[in-house]
Amino acid sequence: MTPRCLPDLKRRRLAALLGLVAGTAWAQPSDDTARPIRWIVPFPTGAIADVVARAIGAQLTIDTGQPVQIENRPGGNTALAALEAARAPADGHTVLSADNGMWVFNPALYRSLSYSPSRDFTPVTQLVRLPMVLLVGPASGVRDARAFIEDARAFPGRFSFASAGNGSAQHLAMALLAREAGLEMVHVPYRSAGPALVEVAGGQLPFAMGELATARRFIQGGRLRVLAVANPARLAQLPGVPTFAELGLPKVEAAIFHGLVAPAGTPPEVVARLQRAVASALHNPVVQRRLAEAGVEPVGGTPAEFETLLARESARWHPLIRALKLSLD
Repeated sequence: MTPRCLPDLKRRRLAALLGLVAGTAWAQPSDDTARPIRWIVPFPTGAIADVVARAIGAQLTIDTGQPVQIENRPGGNTALAALEAARAPADGHTVLSADNGMWVFNPALYRSLSYSPSRDFTPVTQLVRLPMVLLVGPASGVRDARAFIEDARAFPGRFSFASAGNGSAQHLAMALLAREAGLEMVHVPYRSAGPALVEVAGGQLPFAMGELATARRFIQGGRLRVLAVANPARLAQLPGVPTFAELGLPKVEAAIFHGLVAPAGTPPEVVARLQRAVASALHNPVVQRRLAEAGVEPVGGTPAEFETLLARESARWHPLIRALKLSLD
């Protein structure tokens, strides 16, 4: 080999090395850091999922130097964003926010779904958890959860409750309470959680089950009161409010989760690297403060832990959806 050939060989080896790194998201510093991460969110700007993604994405950009671009793709009950992400290359440069509806509820609610969660995606990490609470308007004469349950049992069909829509987490959480407590109530669905809570706060409907994050401003303003929490333990934000387990209903547990998934076929080492980067960002004090202000609990567990949660939640909610004979087709 002549000395003249040596620089070309070194350049080829360097190019090959960079090529190996090029398909890897949030890798060690390389020329590929100029290529942005596309984070698809199935909800509009300002929604909880969007707030979470932007808080974490901004910190990831600071931590890694890799640009993170949030792309809001609402519509189709999360199906539009899911389909878009499923079609993306499995190289770690496209990720998707996934909640209960996208992964757990939709496969049971739709006979024909444009995507398959288990076939089209691989779990990366659970991002946050949003505990559910039983809410009542201030005009209601019901003062506590026991009184609510007793009255609803005594007068089947008399009470109505609002939700974010048929098959929504809010609807199913109240349906779970009704089944476990032996209640018969009338469901009034709305297009989203916000309008449903406005109706309860205004006294048009008496009750709703909602996530604390969305209901927080209503609670702080005295427009909604929390009767019970659908959580294994009392919430730090509501230390005086009992759990349903304390009321003799231990199976009434419900929470909305938001996680991160990648297209199926994304290499395991890339998934692991994504998870580590996101978990690190989640534990940043600035991110934790922003999430606390939004009323959500950060998680950041491993891919295996997220996969276990998804399987457990599917096994828990699918029988209830079938029993309710719910279908959104």
